[in-house]
Amino acid sequence: MNAEQPLRGRHLVTADRGFATGAGVLARVLAPGFRRVLDHIDAGLEHGAIEAVLPDGTRRLLGGHADGPIAIVELHSWRPLVRLMTSGSVGWYRGWAEREWSSPDPVPLFDLFMRNRAALGEAGRARGLSRWLNWVKHALRRNSRSGARRNIEFHYDLGNDFYAAWLDATMSYSSARFAEPISDVEPLELAQDRKIRGLLDRLALKPGDRLLEIGCGWGGLAEVAARDYGVHVTGITLSAEQKAFAEARMAKAGLSDRADFRLTDYRDVADRFDAVASVEMVEAVGEAYWPAYMEAIARVLKPGGRAAIQFIDIDDAIFANYATSADFIQTYIFPGGMLISESRFRAAAEGAGLAWQKLDRFGLHYAETLRRWRLRFDAAVEKGALPAGFDEAFVRLWRYYLMYCEGGFRGGGIDVAQITLVRG
Repeated sequence: MNAEQPLRGRHLVTADRGFATGAGVLARVLAPGFRRVLDHIDAGLEHGAIEAVLPDGTRRLLGGHADGPIAIVELHSWRPLVRLMTSGSVGWYRGWAEREWSSPDPVPLFDLFMRNRAALGEAGRARGLSRWLNWVKHALRRNSRSGARRNIEFHYDLGNDFYAAWLDATMSYSSARFAEPISDVEPLELAQDRKIRGLLDRLALKPGDRLLEIGCGWGGLAEVAARDYGVHVTGITLSAEQKAFAEARMAKAGLSDRADFRLTDYRDVADRFDAVASVEMVEAVGEAYWPAYMEAIARVLKPGGRAAIQFIDIDDAIFANYATSADFIQTYIFPGGMLISESRFRAAAEGAGLAWQKLDRFGLHYAETLRRWRLRFDAAVEKGALPAGFDEAFVRLWRYYLMYCEGGFRGGGIDVAQITLVRG
């Protein structure tokens, strides 16, 4: 008899243990009184609207004051509003997981909350004791050397077979750059290749140069850099799964002599390099370590050397509230994660002696990338192409994650950018 397949990804589904999700007995008793939450949301939706179906079957239009996305939400009980008001996006997701609310397409809802972020204020953030508890829990996952390794393993060691089932052939897990205007016609692989080359072109690479990639992923950038730019790449990661994949990839391409991959923390790199590349790794660093990250880049770069960074940032106007309230992503998806504050990140770079040059933003390209990933993920689920062991609860979580992020980029409160840093 075959042994039962163990569940995979269960640690993500249960990651809210120790977090407040607004599920207490008192919340159940008081839930009907939280109708006033709808009044607050109604007043804060300056653009777009929510067509809400309430638990008693009545319908209510929230917002509708100016053009914008239209979201449809059905509340199967009042409880998700309690969760939203006490535990923010963590509680709102918990309500989704418990099927307390539903929507034919949650992306416009997430877009609306981000698009109207100023007027809605703290509507999507935990508050009171829940806020404090969740912040403390998140703080315990900070990215010390040992903590960073645990946090990366939490997300990336779900398995190479899992990511290969829905990423494109380049195995790029970061925003693509599409030809504009963005359309359905361009293959995702081509857009990912454009992103990689755009970043590498910032570095003024010459054949024989040494390039350090901080957070090498599955080796996509390393392969292009070694093959088409003639450089030697040292890729560092904290994921054993990614390191093994990247090494096999380079061997298959006949490029093993032009690359080496190490399980190394960025703080421990001692070599000198002509250039540094890093694609959406800094979100796993944490604000407390931004100076150390920039100092590490300055330390390993030769004088005049360049670094090209792709990062995800959040509107500086809401960063302070974001930084003191663990959200859905930090709780379930990227423990220890922190989106960038451009002003603070730039200050850390300049403090390390790195000149900040040629900032380029392309947030809607990330929204399209996430939409493509969701379609590919849904197709993999439908065809039974996901590896064995991922149950329905995980599938719902992962799909929610992709929709949540897409809505955030469409709403404009989070963005993706590339920047060039030059050591003096």
